[in-house]
Amino acid sequence: MSESRFEETPAEPWGAKPEPDPDRPRPPSRPVREPLFNAPWQAVAVTVLIVGGYFVQERLPADTVLRAYAFAPANLTPDRWETAITSMFLHGAWAHALMNAAFALAFSTPLARFFGPRLEGGVAFFGFYVVCGVLSNLGYAAVHPHSAALIVGASGAVSGLMGASARLIGGHGRVGPLFSPAVLSMGGAWIAINLLIALVGGNFLPGAGGAGVAWEAHLAGFAAGALLIGLFSRVSPDRAE
Repeated sequence: MSESRFEETPAEPWGAKPEPDPDRPRPPSRPVREPLFNAPWQAVAVTVLIVGGYFVQERLPADTVLRAYAFAPANLTPDRWETAITSMFLHGAWAHALMNAAFALAFSTPLARFFGPRLEGGVAFFGFYVVCGVLSNLGYAAVHPHSAALIVGASGAVSGLMGASARLIGGHGRVGPLFSPAVLSMGGAWIAINLLIALVGGNFLPGAGGAGVAWEAHLAGFAAGALLIGLFSRVSPDRAE
C-alpha cells in the first residue's frame, strides 16, 4: 500500500499571515485613478439641455420658432408669459449655445453639489436655474419695457448660476456673505465685461454674429442668483438649517 504524506503545517495560528520580509522588494503600488469626468448629474443635464435644445432648434423653421418661443418685452402679456421661460432654451448659433453650455457646466457644478444629488436637490437646482432665467428676462424688460427685440439664450440663467457660485465660493461651500471678496471680484468682473458690451457691442463675443447682446439680462441674472441662493438654501431639504 502506498503511503501518502502531507507537508507539515507551520506552527502559526490558523489564518495568521507571515510577517513581511523587510528586505524583500515590494511591487510598486498603483496610483488611484481619478474619474475623468465627475461633474454632478445636474450640471451634465443642464449642459446637455442647452446643446440638445439648439440641436432640435436647428431642425425647425427659424422664423416660426422665434416668433412662438423667443422673449420680447413688448409681448409680455398674460397670453405670452411663457416666452420668458421658453426663450432660455433657444440660441442664435452653435457658438452661442456652446459658450453658454461651457459656462453652465462650470458654474452649475458647485451649486449642484451644494443642493446634493438626490431628486429634491435636482428640483431645487433646476427651479433655481429657471427662476434666475425668468428674472433676467424681466430685468431686461424693466429697462426696455416696449422693446420688440427678440431675446434668446440661457445667458441670464447661467449668470444666475455664476452669482450663486460666487457666494458659495465666498462661504467655502456654504452660502457666504453677499459682499464677500469672491462675490465682489466676480461681480465686478462681470459688470465690467457687460459695460464693455454696452459701449462697443458684442461683436467680440462668440456666437453674437453682429446681433445685439442683452447685457442687462446678464446683470439681472447675476444679481438674482446672488440674492436667491440664500432663500433656496432654506427651502432645500438637504440644506435646511
